[in-house]
Amino acid sequence: MKKFSLAFALCTFSLLLLAQTPLKHENEVLNLNKPDRVEWFRNLGFGLFIHFSFDSQLGVVISHSMAGASDDYLNRYINELPKTFNPKDFDAHEIATLAKLAGMKYIVFTTKHHSGFCMWDTETTDFNISNTPYGNDLVAEYVEATRNAGLAVGFYFSPEDFNFLHENGLQVRRRFTAPIPKQIMDKYLELNELQMLELMAKYGDIDILFYDGGEGPLVEKCKQVAWELQPDVVVTRGAMQTPEQTLPGVTISDPWEANLTMGTQWAYKPADEDYKSGLRLLEILIETRAKGGNQLLNIGPKPNGEIPETQEDRLREIAAWNFINGEAIDATEPWIIPNEENIWFTWKPKEKCLYAFLTKQPQWPRGERREFVIRSAELSENSKVEVLGQSSELVEYMPDIDATTYFQQKEDGLHISCVRAQRIYNNHKWNNPIVLKITNCKPALIPPVVKTEDAEIIYSKGSSFIQFKGTIIKHDDEEKLTACFQYRPYAGFVEELYSDEWMETTNAAINDSSFVFKLPVQIKNVTYQYRALVKHPKASIFGEIKRIETK
Repeated sequence: MKKFSLAFALCTFSLLLLAQTPLKHENEVLNLNKPDRVEWFRNLGFGLFIHFSFDSQLGVVISHSMAGASDDYLNRYINELPKTFNPKDFDAHEIATLAKLAGMKYIVFTTKHHSGFCMWDTETTDFNISNTPYGNDLVAEYVEATRNAGLAVGFYFSPEDFNFLHENGLQVRRRFTAPIPKQIMDKYLELNELQMLELMAKYGDIDILFYDGGEGPLVEKCKQVAWELQPDVVVTRGAMQTPEQTLPGVTISDPWEANLTMGTQWAYKPADEDYKSGLRLLEILIETRAKGGNQLLNIGPKPNGEIPETQEDRLREIAAWNFINGEAIDATEPWIIPNEENIWFTWKPKEKCLYAFLTKQPQWPRGERREFVIRSAELSENSKVEVLGQSSELVEYMPDIDATTYFQQKEDGLHISCVRAQRIYNNHKWNNPIVLKITNCKPALIPPVVKTEDAEIIYSKGSSFIQFKGTIIKHDDEEKLTACFQYRPYAGFVEELYSDEWMETTNAAINDSSFVFKLPVQIKNVTYQYRALVKHPKASIFGEIKRIETK
C-alpha cells in the first residue's frame, strides 16, 4: 500500500471527528439527505449510469466473475488484466453532450465497483487506473466534462471490495454467513473511509452518491464521511428505494430511483446481448416518471472507452423524442393515477398542466386523425389541448389535412381528436409516443387506494389453487367498483422489463372492502407476478406487484 501524502493525512483528521458521532444502533440506516436537495434531485427525473472498469476488456459481468473463481483466475485478473487496460477513446465530453441531448440531467459514474479497482488515482491501493497503460485519472475527466455540460455529477461507489477480501485471505463473495474478524473489519472500514475521503475532497462538489454492496457498517461509515465533508450531497441507494431492473407497481410518494440496463448486462457485453428497443426504453421512462421516480439508464463503454453503437443509437432515439417532449418529463409530479390503460400521465400542479403520453400506438401514419378519451381529468373554461412539438397548422405535403387538435369535455370524460403531423423520420414512420399537453385542468375523481395482499397456495381434493387477495383501503362509493387480479409468469430479474403483458381474472366479489379469487394451478414450479386491480367508472387502480411460486 502506498504512503499517504501530507495533504491526504490532513484529510484523514476529519475522520477522528466523525468517530465522535456514531450511529445510535448497529442496524440503524443513516439518512442525512436534506429535504430541499431531495426535491432538487426528484426534479432531475432522468440520468445516465455508466458501468466501466478494467474487466470490460473481457466483456464479462463487471466484478462478479471473481466470486467462485480459481486462485489462478484471481491472480491473473488482479495482476495481469490491468496491464492491458487503455480506454484511450473514452470521450467524457462527448458522452456528457449525448446525455444532455437525451434529456438526462445527471450522470452517475462507477468510481469503484465490487472488484475494488479504482478508476481514479488513489493513494489507498495500487489496484487503480494510474497503474495501467492509460495512466490518467478517468474520474477527474468525467467530473470536468459533466460539469461543463451543466449536468449534475454523481459517483457510484462500492464499499464491498473483492480485492481487499482476497488480499486478506477471505473468500470472495457478496455476503458472509459469519462475521468478518474484527481485525480485518477494522482495516476494511478504514479503506472505505479513506477512499470516500479522497472522492469527496479531490473533485469539488459532488451532487449524488449511489452506494452498492457492503451493507451494514461499511456503507454507513461511507455515508458518514460523505455527509461530513459534503452535507448537500444526495445519497440515492443507501438512503432511498432504488429498484434495479424493475419498476414499482404503484405510485410511490417517497423519493425513488430506478436503475436499469439497455440490454442484460451492466458493463460491455460483446456477444449475444439482447437490447430493449428504443420504444420500450421510452415506455419505461414514461412509467417511471408517471409513478414519481427518477430513471437511471445505463451504458457500458467498450474497453477502449467508446460507447457501443447500439447503445449510442438508443440514446439518440431517446434524444429525438426528448427534443420534442422533454417538458413532460422534466420537473413533473405524478397525476392522481399513473395511467388509464395505455395513456400515461405526468403533472405540473403549479401550472395545472397535465401531460398525457399516448403509448401503444403502432403504425400511426402521418396525417391520420385518432380519437382518445381521458376520464380522470376535467377541463376549465380556459383550458387548451395541444400536441407537443406540433403547431397544429399543417401536415407537410398534405394541404387537405386539417391538423387542428380538437377537444371537448363530455359526461364520460375529456374527448380529444388529434393528428400526427410532424415528420420526424425520412420514411414518415414514427412509433414513439406522442404527448398531449392539457392546461388548466383538474382531477375528475378521488381514486380508491388498492392493496395487493400476500397470495397463498390452497390445496383441495387433489388440486391446487393460487388464492389472490386484495383490499380497498380508501374509496368514495364501493358500489361503483369492480375488482379482479392480473398475473403473468415472472420473466426473471433482468428480463422483467422486456414485456408488460398481463392476464386478467374474472371479477371477484367485494365484501367489506376485500376481494379474493382462486386461480387453478396449471403448471407447477412456476413463479408468477400478480397484482390487485379495482375498476372505477373513470379509472383502473392497481395494487403493488408481488410474486408467488406454484408447487
